[in-house]
Amino acid sequence: MGRKVTLATCSLNQWALDFDGNLTRILKSIEVAKSRGAKYRLGPELEICGYGCADHFYESDTLLHSFEVLRKLLESPITQDIICDVGMPIMHHNVRYICRVLFLNRRILLIRPKMVMANCGLHREMRWFSPWNQLRQVEEYFLPRMIQEVTGQDTVPFGDCVLSTKDTCIGSEICQELWSPRSPHIQMSLDGVEIFTNSSASHHELRKADQRVNLIKSATAKCGGIYLYSNQRGCDGDRVYYDGCAMVAINGDVVVQGAQFSLNDVEVITATLDLEDVRSYRGERCHPHMENEPKPCHRVKVDFSLSTGDDIYLPTHQPITWNYHTPEEEIRYRLTPGHFYLICEPLPGIGGGFLLPLSGGVDSSSTACIVHSMCVQICQAVQDNNSQVLEDVRRVTGDASYYPQDPRELCGRLFTTCYMSSENSSVDTCTRAKELAHQIGSTHMNINIDMAVKGILGIFSVVTGKWPQFRVNGGSPRENLALQNVQARVRMVLAYLFAQLSLWARGKPGGLLVLGSANVDESLTGYFTKYDCSSADINPIGGISKTDLKSFLLYCVEQFQLTALKGVLSAPPTAELEPLTDGQVSQTDEADMGMTYSELSVIGRLRKMSKCGPFSMFCKLIHMWRDALSPAEVAQKVKHFFRMYSVNRHKMTTVTPAYHAESYSPDDNRFDLRPFLYNTRWTWQFRCIDDQVGRKHRWTVECTVMCQQFN
Repeated sequence: MGRKVTLATCSLNQWALDFDGNLTRILKSIEVAKSRGAKYRLGPELEICGYGCADHFYESDTLLHSFEVLRKLLESPITQDIICDVGMPIMHHNVRYICRVLFLNRRILLIRPKMVMANCGLHREMRWFSPWNQLRQVEEYFLPRMIQEVTGQDTVPFGDCVLSTKDTCIGSEICQELWSPRSPHIQMSLDGVEIFTNSSASHHELRKADQRVNLIKSATAKCGGIYLYSNQRGCDGDRVYYDGCAMVAINGDVVVQGAQFSLNDVEVITATLDLEDVRSYRGERCHPHMENEPKPCHRVKVDFSLSTGDDIYLPTHQPITWNYHTPEEEIRYRLTPGHFYLICEPLPGIGGGFLLPLSGGVDSSSTACIVHSMCVQICQAVQDNNSQVLEDVRRVTGDASYYPQDPRELCGRLFTTCYMSSENSSVDTCTRAKELAHQIGSTHMNINIDMAVKGILGIFSVVTGKWPQFRVNGGSPRENLALQNVQARVRMVLAYLFAQLSLWARGKPGGLLVLGSANVDESLTGYFTKYDCSSADINPIGGISKTDLKSFLLYCVEQFQLTALKGVLSAPPTAELEPLTDGQVSQTDEADMGMTYSELSVIGRLRKMSKCGPFSMFCKLIHMWRDALSPAEVAQKVKHFFRMYSVNRHKMTTVTPAYHAESYSPDDNRFDLRPFLYNTRWTWQFRCIDDQVGRKHRWTVECTVMCQQFN
């Protein structure tokens, strides 16, 4: 009796609307799965068109081309003799659904629409799609003519159904359904479904991987069964990174783990498992006859077996311990593939790379270390015979015979850094920037901006007859801020000039993408100049907190022996936009902001993750910070933050795109949807806070008086 099944799942680097590339990667994954003996292959959510099509889902072209790709898959000899489970959008009765299409040997077995939509945080699926809310209901779906010509079918089952092979039963979940309190796998398991599949487009956040793994382990621990998980990998042309982590679990244990971060476009993992292990596990723990089942699953039968008759000597996969990355490793590995894709895709056939204004501070040094890490991983991938990465590197560098071996040498080809000094810059920051550039191998320049700044101020002086002064020289706050801003904005203009022409000056083709370096906490408070050198093509660290960035730099000191970072970490964060005092920095970020970066991280999480307005935040912080601050001091910090936040929120409308990494990100594009114009006085909210502070003060006075009377 056949009892062992070999199943395949994968992580694919799919791109929105890249139908040619997506088809190639899907076929490659099926080919690999078959070569490893798999009889079933699962792919990511919406893998045919790409998950990030956004409003392109409204276009009939997207549906049309998805079916054209499906036809190619049906016709391909690669897809024969294996059940293929692919994802695509489908319109049924003039309603769009996210669907799984299961087919075998040129015939579609069933179409399973998504029943629980991802519609929070970054996701807006209900903008384009509807959920299938008819539990256990199946309808006929009339196939397009182009598909009928291949399959010979007019209609196929469409709805909440499962697939019954000759030896087992397979049921689908799609991404968000696993996270739902009423996950379909619960009812399916009680009705005898033994293999669950989940096709996802699940984005990365720092410290999120364990949630995903725990949900899958929990699903099979309480219900028994085999669980296959497939996820997209890469950025899909958007501000997120999909982090793979394909896996297979059985009865509460993970048996195969795919990579979370990789430069591989196609990764396939397979597992051979014993169906009798599922049946034995359920025999003791699950008692479906005691449950009040509303209706059995609709089963679509197929004359096909996942197992063979003679498999007694076929070894099965055993439980493993999941290898989690630390947050520092996540920052390193997550951002590397995203940046490599950036210089591969927008600049095909010509040279390219990155330019970074390197200030010698924590933020820009973190961005530099991320690019250096990218070069390390590229060299490792080439050593591991990754032909696709080698081809991409040669295309980007414009050298068809190039073979990268030394990360520092590769960094010199791909990465240009520049220290933009002014009369307000210190020797220390200049030295730190130069030393770090030397250690990572970037092509480094020192650019003095004083001439440009004085030229702009000269124009202003000619027109107005006035010359603004810094505060230390008797200037007003408006003059002081304007003089800081003009320096910052000149740096942005020069960064783009050198990005466009640096390679030309060296006699090389192409241009450079400008990298920014403003962290998530600075974005939250607006502590940056609008259109300064934080304005760039992409900001690698825009979704990461200052606290995590410091930990990341400590990691880089040990991992890459970048000793220059020790000086960066020991120095106080500073913008260096005001005059020095005796040659030393007199301006610091935390003094300017009126709070520490650690305090900002706490406030940021309360604002977004805990959904706190000013009053609720005050109520929580008086307990969280009771050992360090009085209620009156907490009130002052809360009110100061919300004033800064509301005054500067408009900056988020033009902030440089950054990869989503933190659950308290203030990204205005999709994740954190709020007004950009506020009544910045917050009169009602602040009055509620003041009332509570006053009550606390009166209560304290009364208690003191009573104690004195008793004494």
